[in-house]
This record gives sequence, C-alpha cells and structure tokens, in this order.
Amino acid sequence: MRKKVRCLIIGSGPAGYTAAIYASRANLEPVLFEGLQPGGQLTTTTEVENFPGYPEGVTGPELMEDLKKQAQRYGTEIYPGRATAVDFSVRPLKVTIDNEHLIEADTVIISTGATAKYLGLPDETKYAGQGVSACATCDGFFYRKKTVAVVGGGDTACEEATYLAGLASKVYMIVRKPYLRASQIMQERVMNNPKIEILFEHNAVGLFGENGVEGVHLVKRMGQPDEERYDLAIDGFFLAIGHTPNTEIFKDYLELDETGYIKIANPSSRTNVEGVFAAGDVADPHYRQAITAAGMGCRAAIDAERYLSEKGL
Repeated sequence: MRKKVRCLIIGSGPAGYTAAIYASRANLEPVLFEGLQPGGQLTTTTEVENFPGYPEGVTGPELMEDLKKQAQRYGTEIYPGRATAVDFSVRPLKVTIDNEHLIEADTVIISTGATAKYLGLPDETKYAGQGVSACATCDGFFYRKKTVAVVGGGDTACEEATYLAGLASKVYMIVRKPYLRASQIMQERVMNNPKIEILFEHNAVGLFGENGVEGVHLVKRMGQPDEERYDLAIDGFFLAIGHTPNTEIFKDYLELDETGYIKIANPSSRTNVEGVFAAGDVADPHYRQAITAAGMGCRAAIDAERYLSEKGL
C-alpha cells in the first residue's frame, strides 16, 4: 500500500468507483478504500432496473462488481478499510485508515455515501429486499398495482408516497404524530391524492409474511388508554424517515449543511478545503440515485485532475 498518493478516494459506491475510473484513466494513479460497506448501499438492493446499459436489469452487487473491475482495469489500487480520521489542515492532506495506516494525499475524493434510517425492527432486516425498501424511486416499479405503506411524515415521506401513488393501487402513510411535518405544498399533495391514506398516530411495530412482506403490525395511539393494535395487509414497506450522511470524521474541516451533508460549490464537486472533493450521496440529499452518484464521481475526478494540473502536482 502506497503511503503517499496523488488521488485518494474514500468509499466504493457508484460515485467512488466512477471517480476511480476517470482518475485512473487520467493517470492520477488513484488509491481507493472501500469503507464499511464495499459497493455501498446498492449492495443491499436485489434488482437494479434503472441504471443505463442494463436492459434486463442487474443486481446491485453485480453492478458494483462491474464498476470495480473497470476501475481496476485502468490501474486503480483498491483496498479494504475505512477512513477513521482526517487532517485537512495540512499539505499533503492526511487520512487515517482503520485507526492505524496513515495515507498522505494531494487530493481526496470523498464518496462515503449516506445510510438510510430505519425504525430498528428485526423484521426490517428479515425482509430486506423482500418488501422492505428505503428508496421509492429505486424499488417502486416492483409494486405496480399493489398496496404499499410509507413510514414518515416529512417532505421525503410525502414525496415517496406521491411517487408511489403513481404506480401502486393504494398507499398508506404511517405517521407517528397527529400531523405531518412536511411543507404545506407537500401536505396538500398527499391529502388531495385519492390513492393515499394517512394513518396518523400510528406506529409500525413489526412485519409479517411467508415469502416477503404481506402485512404490517400497527399500533394506533401507542401507550394511550384507547390504544388499538391491528394488522394491515401490504405488499411493500418503504422507510422515508431520512438518511444520515457518513460525514462524522470530516465535520471539523468541511462545511456541512444542517443535516450533515457536505456542501459543494455546484456545479463543481469542490468543498471548502482546497484539494478535497465530494461525490454521491454524501453530498446529495436530493436525488440519491446510482446514476447521479456516478455522474458526481466523474465530476470529482475531473475536478481533481484539473486541480493537480493547476498546482503542478
């Protein structure tokens, strides 16, 4: 493993691997560390049908393996390991891997992604990829003319419910509070959609089904004297309670928005620290798609190449 590199890429989803493909083809000799989840969030997705170039669809792990091989073909060195600390106040930039290996880099591309928030129910793990999803635009297509539930009461939940209503026959919104937190326009959108039914003051406490999700265990007005428990038949269970960007180790150096996403100088991928670029879900609370992450990875690699060229590094 080289201790001094021109381009260090942290993270191995579509953004990281695409950045590696472009960086290696530009002779930046990139080194990539895969992070906690090699291949990123897509490795938890069974079928990906919306990534261009795969007319028959492809599994998430296969797609990531293809991108990884392409990056390696052009010379990217790929290692297991995750970044555990950084020092962006010095030149070259310093990144610690697995609390022990120190890498010095002229440029760093951060593509550590974001982690979907879950309720913490064991059934969410049990039915992962079998009816449980944290991305309506990724998986909604599989629920055409079916019944689904969306958990959450914010803008994201309303957006997901509206999107799913265009595909499914019925959408339930499971909302803990007696009101929606979403903006007024989003509230009106779901309330005026005949396919969407909002279940206020409801908690999902479990899922059931033989070969995938067939229903959800609900509690209405949990803990109250009039608490009511019942089961609701559904085919899909969508989490829309937000994502947590994986930015904890960067917060002392990089400008983050109020929810922790890295701020970049759009349309570039530049952060507030010279030589540090960000791509994919770690810097994108809006789209969160494999293809947009890949596009951002391309931008980051081109930005890094131009930066190195300007600095004569």
